[in-house]
Amino acid sequence: QEQLVESGGGLVQPGGSLKLSCTASGFTLDAYAIGWFRETPGKEREGVSCISRSDGTFYQPSVRGRFTISRDSAKNTVYLQMNNLKPEDTAVYRCVADGTILTPQGVCTYGSPLGVFDYVGQGTPVTVAS
Repeated sequence: QEQLVESGGGLVQPGGSLKLSCTASGFTLDAYAIGWFRETPGKEREGVSCISRSDGTFYQPSVRGRFTISRDSAKNTVYLQMNNLKPEDTAVYRCVADGTILTPQGVCTYGSPLGVFDYVGQGTPVTVAS
């Protein structure tokens, strides 16, 4: 069964860190650009960070310098290291895989529903609160 599964979310205090994982089964992530999106009720969905097939990266200004996206081909996993977390980072984080879009910014700023991507995970919740 081909699927993406996120993990690593949880409750963390402001200033803390979390590392999210996006692991693929049934297909190889290296053939896809990967994006991390976050969704919060009442807010517009945001493409937080994305990585291209050639490992080019993109970050939204709100997370640049705090978040790092990386790929581990051996584990068929893409990570999102999140440091210095803020309450406004609270959201459900979902990863997507796309085999067509060439640039990481293209994935992160794609305006259509997440369902247009080749694969979409179910999400992992992140809560930043003291």
